Amino acid sequence: MKLNGNYARLSDSYLFSNIAAKVRAYKEAHPDEEVVSLGIGDVTRPLAPDVIREMSAATRDLASEATFRGYGPEQGYAFLRDAIVRHYAEKGVVLRADEIFVGDGAKSDLGNMVELFGRSRVLLPDPVYPAYRDVNVMAGNSIHFAVGNGRNGFKPMPPYGKRFDIIYICSPGNPTGAVYTREELKEWVDYALATGAVIFFDAAYEAFVSDASLPTSVFEIEGARECAVEFNSLSKSAGFTGMRCGWTVVPSELADGALNKMWLRRQTTKFNGASYVVQRAAAAALGSRGEKQCRESVEYYMSNARVMHEALTAAHIRHTGGVNSPYIWMQCPKGMTSWEYFDLLLNKAAVVGTPGVGFGRHGEGYFRLTAFGNAEKTARAIARLVEVTSSLK
Repeated sequence: MKLNGNYARLSDSYLFSNIAAKVRAYKEAHPDEEVVSLGIGDVTRPLAPDVIREMSAATRDLASEATFRGYGPEQGYAFLRDAIVRHYAEKGVVLRADEIFVGDGAKSDLGNMVELFGRSRVLLPDPVYPAYRDVNVMAGNSIHFAVGNGRNGFKPMPPYGKRFDIIYICSPGNPTGAVYTREELKEWVDYALATGAVIFFDAAYEAFVSDASLPTSVFEIEGARECAVEFNSLSKSAGFTGMRCGWTVVPSELADGALNKMWLRRQTTKFNGASYVVQRAAAAALGSRGEKQCRESVEYYMSNARVMHEALTAAHIRHTGGVNSPYIWMQCPKGMTSWEYFDLLLNKAAVVGTPGVGFGRHGEGYFRLTAFGNAEKTARAIARLVEVTSSLK
């Protein structure tokens, strides 16, 4: 038996299991205490009414022989791909339906797209969403990091003089909440064009950007169609974390159309498409009424983010995010490690966040908070956090 030895190179991820164990132990010792989590990356608001209506209608379709749907097109039903084309048109981005591939979420495609490339030199940001790193370890790629820190606002810029095959960019960023400007993103596009690299652009949090001057798609940048693939998701914008639906855009200009054809071949071989019911729901989420309804949930989360951002700002606690992003990336006080700060918050404030070291070496000394929670609990939790943190000064 010959196994893929690259899997042995993966480091064990104890981040969320350690968090769960610590929280469980605290609750057992303090059964009457309210523990509030600002660490979850999962949504808590219900699906929009139009989404529920269309999903119900699609389910009824499956109950009748006349309207029953079996295998659908692997790249997605035309009604959803056309809705995605319209979604991009609202940004001034022109796409063709055959450049759009519907999948079961951005995470899957971000990992699977690596298959289309040979052994590659990959540039990742650090701090980084851990899945970016792990899929490239699995593929045996050479991994390098562009450091994000307080000096560059957690938005690393191109490492001129060096060449890479694949570059990952997430904006708004998870975990840091940082958002690239058009000028900054143009610099990355120009760098990729000059060096022959391809950008994997993760736009999963586009819906949380309210500043019209900030790009929400890499294809708003001139030249991106020749050097970028974009991944998007309805997980956070429409509450589809459990529904699983997203899409990938592979422009026809990229590699003279070869990558688009390869991805189509890959998907038709290894994927049978997202379910009809989910795709009907997704199309509703992108419709005029559904989009407005989903926007209400986005605004709810961003209200939470604003409460946290304003409280941290008033307390002079350094952080990024919370504006145009549902994530806040705060600096731990008094030089504490991220796990030391986690323990302090849990035991002194009954508040849970995510230690930054779980997102990479340069995440040490930082802490991630999320806005995906109940508004009243979020307000109580951030007040407790500020009180405990300020008492250390």
